[in-house]
Amino acid sequence: MNDQQSTTVRHDAEARRFVIEVDGEPAGFAAYEERDGGAVFEFAHTEIDPAFGGRGLGGALVSNALEGTRELGRTIVPSCPFVAAWLRRHPDFVADVEWPGGRGPVGESAQAQPG
Repeated sequence: MNDQQSTTVRHDAEARRFVIEVDGEPAGFAAYEERDGGAVFEFAHTEIDPAFGGRGLGGALVSNALEGTRELGRTIVPSCPFVAAWLRRHPDFVADVEWPGGRGPVGESAQAQPG
């Protein structure tokens, strides 16, 4: 990311998305669906405008969106492949994640196996 640019992430609850802006201009979003009466945010799609590509904005967006979700006390469901891949590289969020289909981050069962 260019150090000269101001990057912010905001939660647009009405649109059910987190939006990343560069110098006040929308550069991308992470959209989610609410489940279980709003207790779960299922991230379905992440998109960065191609004009802003290659600056690390996708990772910054997902990091901030998931931290915001955690601060709201919501469970994270990573249906979006980009969000799922980011979570595999950042296991510190694992306590707040419900993997789709009951599978873990790399396809293993999320249930503990007898040792």
